[in-house]
Amino acid sequence: MAEKASRGTQDIPSSSPDENEFPFGYPTSICEDVPEQKYLCSNCNNVLKKALQTLCGHRYCSACLSWIVRNNKNPVCQKCKEEDPSTLSEGSLLAEEREHSCEDNLYREQKHVQAETPSDEKNHSGLSVSMDGCRFSEVGCSFGGSKEKIKEHEKAAVGTHMLLLLQYIKQLKANLCTVSKAANGFISQTELNVNGAEKSISELCIPGSLQVNGDLEVDCLTRTSVPRDESTVQQLVREKVISELENKLHVFENIVAVLNKEVETSNLEITAFRRQSELDQNVIRGLELKIAELHHCLTQKDAGLSRLHKSLVFSEQTSYDGVFLWKITDVNQKLQDSVTGRVVSLYSPAFYTAKYGYKVCLRIYLNGDGMGKGTHVSLFFVVMKGDYDALLPWPFRHKVTFMLLDQNNREHIIDAFRPDLASASFQRPVNDMNVASGCPTFLPLTKLQSPKHAYVKEDTLFLKCIIDAN
Repeated sequence: MAEKASRGTQDIPSSSPDENEFPFGYPTSICEDVPEQKYLCSNCNNVLKKALQTLCGHRYCSACLSWIVRNNKNPVCQKCKEEDPSTLSEGSLLAEEREHSCEDNLYREQKHVQAETPSDEKNHSGLSVSMDGCRFSEVGCSFGGSKEKIKEHEKAAVGTHMLLLLQYIKQLKANLCTVSKAANGFISQTELNVNGAEKSISELCIPGSLQVNGDLEVDCLTRTSVPRDESTVQQLVREKVISELENKLHVFENIVAVLNKEVETSNLEITAFRRQSELDQNVIRGLELKIAELHHCLTQKDAGLSRLHKSLVFSEQTSYDGVFLWKITDVNQKLQDSVTGRVVSLYSPAFYTAKYGYKVCLRIYLNGDGMGKGTHVSLFFVVMKGDYDALLPWPFRHKVTFMLLDQNNREHIIDAFRPDLASASFQRPVNDMNVASGCPTFLPLTKLQSPKHAYVKEDTLFLKCIIDAN
């Protein structure tokens, strides 16, 4: 909690403290109208509290005057010093015993104050104030306000009140020691005078009872009795501090217990979340495995469908009577691919000489092969490994005729050959197909693109192969 430093004799500032703290006099803000200068303390410049008037005619709060006398070797009236230092006289010297109360005079001079104002809401100058005083006002605390503000102040300023009380007790002890020595003859009566003013025994009095923060009560002796030993008061203060610390410790222990429960609950929730997360991860991994299996099955099915599609296409294009018509599209692109070497040759779908006859196909080089490379279209015949080769006579000996159809039906390109029976190209295949054999100079490239003929029309050409079954 925020605590204000105690006001000891060695560190009390020479100027008035913050008026909101009500250190000595009351702040001027408590008055309905701006008070006249005669109602203000010559030291703190606040509204007079326990007003005293000096011989020179200036007015001080009782606490302000006591402070000036205690803390100055030659206490002089501040107002006299400020007005004209050259006119300082014996009347300007301050001593508490010489000053008299002017509260009655001040009270009679304020006529606008209502008589019904409660006595506990009026300060000693007769000004109306809507506040209560702190119970530690007798030891130096001048806080004032409503009852609620007083309660909040006493709760928040325990440390400050303890310091004020300790300072008051130390001063009281010092005064008692001085009186005790005087009574036993150790010091002369003149040593009891401070700055020319004899201290009265009545200064040593403290209130009949003093409450701290509404909990600790310190019973003090009357004005004519000797106060308790300092160790007893210190013990009470220590007990009060220990009690408050124990209360705070109990509160903190309760807070820690609540926090521990919340942490334990959070740990249980986190553990549950982790378990649920593990379960979710297991489910996800299971689903991923199923997805992988399904993907593998789909891949296999796609491959099977692709094979079926190819088989269907081949079956649709397959001929079983030895006559085959091959349609080649995108001729220009495929010719360019052949020139660049990207795709040198093309294979036709397989066809048969009869239902259970030889399996054969065509192979074309659009940019030529061998002696016709770069100048002619090369067309070859390929004997393939078939399902019924074991039942067929070998070597292959049927006449083969190639035809490039003029799509205007004017001049077809025709070439034919008979197999070389000694060539490996016409023996029974050992691999998927034998070495191709045919016409490397089937058609000049210049003639293929000639505008006089329609061998290539709409980027498409047609090749026809006829196998003589006889």
